[in-house]
Amino acid sequence: MILIGLTGSIGMGKSTTAAMFRDAGVPVYDADAAVHDLYDQGGAAVDPVGAAFPGVVRDGKVDREALRQAVLGDPEALKRLNAIVHPLVGRDRVGFFAKAEADGADMVVLDIPLLFETGGHANVDAVVVASAPAHLQRERVLERPGMTPERLDAILAQQMADAEKRARAHFVVDTSRGLEPARQQVAGIIAAVRSPQFKSARDAARG
Repeated sequence: MILIGLTGSIGMGKSTTAAMFRDAGVPVYDADAAVHDLYDQGGAAVDPVGAAFPGVVRDGKVDREALRQAVLGDPEALKRLNAIVHPLVGRDRVGFFAKAEADGADMVVLDIPLLFETGGHANVDAVVVASAPAHLQRERVLERPGMTPERLDAILAQQMADAEKRARAHFVVDTSRGLEPARQQVAGIIAAVRSPQFKSARDAARG
C-alpha cells in the first residue's frame, strides 16, 4: 500500500485537497480530526494533557484555545504536548491502516499539518504539499472568525516555510487557480503514484 503524506501551511487549501483525494476514492486519515476526538469528552488525551497543563481541561474536555495559549511560543511545552499526543494518534492510525488494507485500498493519504516538522515525511512514500501565494494565504486565513494578523504570524512561526515545503515535496498542488485545476492536479498525482516507474523508485528507496 502506497503511503502519501499530505501537508501544507495554514490557509493553503490542504483540507480541500484532502477532500479531493477522498472524492477520488482514496482513504484519507485526518490527524486533526483524530486529535479533536482525543481532546473531546472521554478522549484518551484529556487526563494526561490536563495533568501536564493545569487549567486547560474544562467541562471534561481539552479547551483547545487554552491549550494553544499554554504552548504558544514555548518549544519545551510543545514538546511535552507532542510526547503525549503523538503516540495516541499513532495507535488510532494503526486502526485506519487495518481498515484500508481490509477494504483493498492500494494507497492512503495521511493528512498531517506538521508532517515535516514532526519528521513524519520519513515514513511515507510521497509527500504532497498544498500551496498558494502568501498574499492569498493571508487573505484566506484572516477571513476566519477570531483570526488576527498577530495570531496568524504566531502560527506561521511554528510552521516550516512554504517555500521549503514545496522544495522538499514530491508533488505540489497549487490551490490558487480554482477547484477544478486543483482536482486535475490531484488526479494526476494519483495516476503518477500508481505508475510502474513510481513503484520501482519506491521499492529502490526502501532498499
